[in-house]
Amino acid sequence: MPMSLSPSDVHQHLMKQVTPELQYDGGDVKAWQKKLRRKLRQLLGYDNMPKERCALKPRRLWKREHALGTIEKIVFTSEPKGDVTAYLCLPKDVKPPYACMIALQGHSSGMHHSIGVEREDETKAMKVEGDRDHGIRCMKNGVAALCIEQRSFGDRREQKVAVANSTMCHEASVHALMLGRTLIGERVYDVDRGIDYLASRGDMNMNGIGVMGNSGGGTISLFSAALLPRLSVAVPSCYFCTFKDSIMSLYHCTCNFVPGLYNVADMADIMGLFAPKPVVIVSGKDDPIFPIRATRKAFKALQKIYEGCGAEEHCHFVVGAEGHRFYADQAWPLILNELPTEE
Repeated sequence: MPMSLSPSDVHQHLMKQVTPELQYDGGDVKAWQKKLRRKLRQLLGYDNMPKERCALKPRRLWKREHALGTIEKIVFTSEPKGDVTAYLCLPKDVKPPYACMIALQGHSSGMHHSIGVEREDETKAMKVEGDRDHGIRCMKNGVAALCIEQRSFGDRREQKVAVANSTMCHEASVHALMLGRTLIGERVYDVDRGIDYLASRGDMNMNGIGVMGNSGGGTISLFSAALLPRLSVAVPSCYFCTFKDSIMSLYHCTCNFVPGLYNVADMADIMGLFAPKPVVIVSGKDDPIFPIRATRKAFKALQKIYEGCGAEEHCHFVVGAEGHRFYADQAWPLILNELPTEE
């Protein structure tokens, strides 16, 4: 008799038995969203983030002119002992208040990809593959960008605790769990504080704030859209799929996992918390870690949620011809059409 010795055998068996408790099954979208959003906050440990927000204390590290506008590197405080670096990109020949995208890089050497410079020497240009230079492309399209360095990447990589695991997020992820948090929740909180920073400036159109990112940036784009009401447009790239066929079937970084999440909702449900606001799902036809067949299945489930609140025309799906990357030429016309440019 064949034996089942791999732990994943048990987990795959259990997943077949589970129907997520709060999966959308028709009916009143707003009432369903209220229940799921409350539960998602609990699972992400978001209620364990600071109840009172500390002073941002924003300061500029440098400012430079660019052919497409200006770029300055800033730092602000998200929570005590938690500083966030970011690039603020302001487009040339555009008058404020600016529409703005919060741009998030995935697992990489950091946010420096967003403006195409070397991490260790930001005066040196660097070629960026896969349309991940989000800050540059925002300025090119007349939109401001706040390119946030996510926890565990780039400037914010772990520098004090010995890192024994090969993945850059492992220690931060498991330490957050011990404190009743998740790294996803902490990263979403930083996006929320980034919105606080934008609001403090006085030159932003706060009705036109979006979020975008590829891979790990797509992850936080999706969860930020689910929880943060001040966002107007969401563009998660190369993440949206089914949990069964991506996070639970292939190797993924520890930061992707949330205790008990699949018992409650699938990924389409989480993205559905953003309805009826515009979403642009971006995927690669040959993405090896977020399979397109499962992504199409998840998108059909998401469409049902948008149809349930009469907003199906604001639910978009871009499929690029290659793999795990962003597809700017296909996504940006949709972003510009949906991003509010006036207060």
